[in-house]
Amino acid sequence: MKRVLIISYYWPPNGGAGVYRWLKMSKYLPEFGWQPVVYTPENPEVVAEDPGLLKDVGAAVEVVKHPITEPFSLYKRFTGRAQSERVQTAFLSEKRTGGWKEDIALWVRSNFFIPDARVWWVKPSIRYLKDYVRKHPVDAIISTGPPHSMHLIARGLQRATGLPWIADFRDPWTGIDFYGQLALTTWADRKHHRLEREVLTTADRVVTVSWSWAKDLEALGAKNVAVVTNGFDRADVPRTTVALDERNSLVHIGSMSATRDLPGLWRALAAIGQQDPAFRETFVLRFVGPVDHSVVESATAAGLGGHIERLGRVSHAEAMREMQRARVLLLPINDTPNSAGILPGKLYEYLSVGRPILAVGPCTGDVARVLGDVHPVFPYAPGLDHHARIRALFGTTTPVVGQGMERYDRRELARAMADVLNGCATRGR
Repeated sequence: MKRVLIISYYWPPNGGAGVYRWLKMSKYLPEFGWQPVVYTPENPEVVAEDPGLLKDVGAAVEVVKHPITEPFSLYKRFTGRAQSERVQTAFLSEKRTGGWKEDIALWVRSNFFIPDARVWWVKPSIRYLKDYVRKHPVDAIISTGPPHSMHLIARGLQRATGLPWIADFRDPWTGIDFYGQLALTTWADRKHHRLEREVLTTADRVVTVSWSWAKDLEALGAKNVAVVTNGFDRADVPRTTVALDERNSLVHIGSMSATRDLPGLWRALAAIGQQDPAFRETFVLRFVGPVDHSVVESATAAGLGGHIERLGRVSHAEAMREMQRARVLLLPINDTPNSAGILPGKLYEYLSVGRPILAVGPCTGDVARVLGDVHPVFPYAPGLDHHARIRALFGTTTPVVGQGMERYDRRELARAMADVLNGCATRGR
């Protein structure tokens, strides 16, 4: 069996969206002739603890850990945050914050930690891995970002060893939705773009999760970008059917950042409630995961404040149960320039549980390509002509079965990644 070194910051028992792609790839890659060797920090900043994910780390998976130094402790001390407070991704803030200390911290992070706060791990990791692969040879390298510092580790290791390298972009680099929120100097912006181009043009193969993003990466210099989407694991779908919510629940799973706010939808739901008192009486807007304060304020301003229910972070297993009991699942596509290529990982798990999906975003984007004709994609500001269709979603009690679901099965996606690895390893000989 060939061996692939996977450089990933996120790994169980750390939870959150960044974990699942390579946890599941590692679970199924051995079936297609590749043993995963996962390189990950020994002491990472914890996004969310989910030890239940460790059940997917199979006996064939080798996990190699090395200490990391991160600036989050200094950041928390400087800004007056508790050391136990979790640092959210994508600038999500559940409480309204601000002030000069936050501004200074953002400027320092933006201009001295390029590409991200894990950059101090790059040089120690290259030194460590050079010695590791000399003693324990591998056939290929995969780096997955963000954080994009993982690609810099792989780039350094490729230069030292000549091993074939695949750079996996779960999200864009300079094209990510919050890049504009960084307080970048002209010098820092140029450095980001230079490093991004170096990764895209020196990696033996680039992989990403959507077709639009593949075109974006090719426009930046990458050649022949492979698309291997995210997906769902049939083993994660609850075997015992969870009873459908008696209330008219609209449920969002995962992080609800400011760029996912849907003021147009909130107003539409309030208007539907005014026309249908029975619906209003039983309607609940349930957030399972962290929610930016601006989203709560926006929904409240639209008249939905009394209908909001927040469960906070839960385990992945519990999240799957919440999906299955929801009347309707909410899928907001960030209202940002790269919206056409955004395919949230939750999309595929939403599809797997068979509940109606209320997607809001570009009707010609990649999300519409995946949802097909089964689940409608509504505009950011639904009009009166959309209200009846939105209301009808809540009356669906039978399973909603999409077409072509097998292509998003995690086992099939691992097969596709193994094909990319085989081609890359052959060229590397």
